Amino acid sequence: MSQTQIQLETPQHWKAYQLLDSGGFEKLEKFGDYILRRPEPQAAWDKTLSDEAWTAKADAFFKKDKGSQDKGEWMIRKGMVDRWYMPYKTPALDLSFKLALSSFKHVGIFPEQANNWDFIVEKIAALKKQGIQSPKILNLFAYTGGASLAAKYAGADITHVDSIKQVISWSRDNMEASKLDNIRWVVEDAMKFVKREAKRGNIYHGIILDPPAYGRGPDGERWILEEQINEMLKLVSQILHKENYFLILNMYSMGFSSLIVENLVKCSFEQTKNHEFGELYLEDSFKKKLPLGVFYRFSSC
Repeated sequence: MSQTQIQLETPQHWKAYQLLDSGGFEKLEKFGDYILRRPEPQAAWDKTLSDEAWTAKADAFFKKDKGSQDKGEWMIRKGMVDRWYMPYKTPALDLSFKLALSSFKHVGIFPEQANNWDFIVEKIAALKKQGIQSPKILNLFAYTGGASLAAKYAGADITHVDSIKQVISWSRDNMEASKLDNIRWVVEDAMKFVKREAKRGNIYHGIILDPPAYGRGPDGERWILEEQINEMLKLVSQILHKENYFLILNMYSMGFSSLIVENLVKCSFEQTKNHEFGELYLEDSFKKKLPLGVFYRFSSC
């Protein structure tokens, strides 16, 4: 079925994660056994709970450095650990993620991405029904590997590309915690990797892109989303299988709407069967919807 309308999507299967409240440019989240309080630039509305309640509930609070948008330090309550694990279980997936408090407010997982993991499992199953027993999947800007784990769990041959060696190590920990193996790890600038794959004529059945707004490659290569995403998509179109395929593009950038993403994809791909695009969001306990990125997905099946 082909869809053309903008849609909103939020994960349905998280048991260990909960967005407790949002507002005042912050979010209060439960990751397994621990509650974290973090900055969130999209949460422009009022909090529902009092600030006192947020302080009482939080096991850790992220305090930004003066003049910084992301970098800072965590204020930790007694009993809070440096690292812990959180499961993601559905009828089709059984994964485990190592979480940790980073100096850039991240903890190693983006819960809204679970919708994309479910999509990956569904499309790999469809590709197998078409006779492709081990679909080749490429995960670019792959971070700690949620999408890579989903693809491997579903039986794909997965290549995981990220420019930061420490993040690849974190992804490997997640793979082992999820009792998986044989993911191909590549520490490289994503643009360089895709250009080389295009020259070699390597083809993938599924490609996943979750690029940051800004980034650096291992040799100092510069990535600026607005300047380079169009070129990246044109290169990706050269290495995506023409008959049996799926693509996921996810972007967290306050300057990009889902309509911009739709135009970018349509300029690079001749056809986008079964396409869907819109916003990913998390809903807090008080039914407020926190937008956390725009997505575009399409597939041959």
